[in-house]
Amino acid sequence: MIYPFKNKQTQFVKLLGYASTALFFFLFISCERNYLPKPLGYNKIELPKAEYRPSPDTLPYTFEYSKHARLYRDTSSINERYWIEINYPSLEAYIHVTYKELHNNEKLLRELVNDAYVLTSKHQIKAYAINEVISKTPKGKTAVIAELEGDVPSQFQFTITDSTQNFLRGALYFKTKVNNDSLQPSIDFMKKEVMHLINTVEWKNK
Repeated sequence: MIYPFKNKQTQFVKLLGYASTALFFFLFISCERNYLPKPLGYNKIELPKAEYRPSPDTLPYTFEYSKHARLYRDTSSINERYWIEINYPSLEAYIHVTYKELHNNEKLLRELVNDAYVLTSKHQIKAYAINEVISKTPKGKTAVIAELEGDVPSQFQFTITDSTQNFLRGALYFKTKVNNDSLQPSIDFMKKEVMHLINTVEWKNK
């Protein structure tokens, strides 16, 4: 015996099931297309105030550095007597400073200038630009300043010399491995700190 009503009811239930499945599918696809992942955020960087103090009297050169920084003797394996590090704990940054007394030795001066150039050039692999300028400081010193752009270990380097008695070299480094894009506020701040150091350098041995 045939039950037409029951068959129609069964077909209706099946159609309703197909419609529900199709609706769920389109809603799912719609949600997938409109979904945007939340962008990555970075921690807020608290920059220290621009407050300065004089360097220790035990060095043959003087300069001003931040009250929020700590000054240490360089402890690397190749350190020399008057090499220092100026550490900024809150920014995980430091300025590495090396010094040589020239004693009117022109050959030594050429070697030091060449070494500084080579050390800067080593960053060319990662740097997409190295901008070098010769600047006259308010104290009458001539400084060669190299600004490096890109994800490089050192973003700012400099040399200062009187060509006869004193040669000073400095380089800015960050201990963190975060990309420079997220470090940019700290990099900009530290460049100003390095420039303040450069502009206040004086020689004790003239």
